[in-house]
Amino acid sequence: MTVRVLVADDQDLVRTGLSMILDAQPGIEVVGQAADGHAAVELARRLGPDVCLVDIRMPGLDGIEVTELLAGRDVPDPMAVVVITTFDLDEYVHGALRAGARGFLLKDAGPKLLVQAVHAAAVGDALIAPNITRRLLSTLAARQPSRRPAPPYEPLTAREEEVLALVARGRTNAEIAADLFIGLTTAKTHVASLLTKIGARNRVEIAMWAYDTGRVGD
Repeated sequence: MTVRVLVADDQDLVRTGLSMILDAQPGIEVVGQAADGHAAVELARRLGPDVCLVDIRMPGLDGIEVTELLAGRDVPDPMAVVVITTFDLDEYVHGALRAGARGFLLKDAGPKLLVQAVHAAAVGDALIAPNITRRLLSTLAARQPSRRPAPPYEPLTAREEEVLALVARGRTNAEIAADLFIGLTTAKTHVASLLTKIGARNRVEIAMWAYDTGRVGD
């Protein structure tokens, strides 16, 4: 299956470079390019890509606003958005993830991590640059939640609690399967059950809920 990608960045060289890297990969096709936020939203809604790669700072609408419009909590059919930026700022990371992004990368992350993030977003996983992940999880562990997190719709099983802890620490489905000696399909099923039971949109929100409920700490 080919992953169809929309690339949105206001810098021509960056947009072209990202598109060339992705188009050169087997199983990835860049189906559109946008130079500003409004064009990104319009193209995404018209083309229906599997993944939208969006720069954080663009004219018109910025990357967080674009993410909110394409993947926000009120969007009936949210798209997979990966935010990419040159600016390693906590406010951008948190803003993008709260808006519904499935990934957050710095532009110097390299082609390998870029491709991994696109593939991860396409299958519902979340990939965040490792240095950002460590700081984000540390911040989550230290902060007080702004509101009391809602309890799960149904109690979590013992196995789901184990999977929850691993997701909160940034493990992929394959790593969870290996850590718990279960099949990959079984790991995916447990993650899907967690999403339903706690009302999360993605793995990042699973992690936030785990920290907010005190199930995972530093």
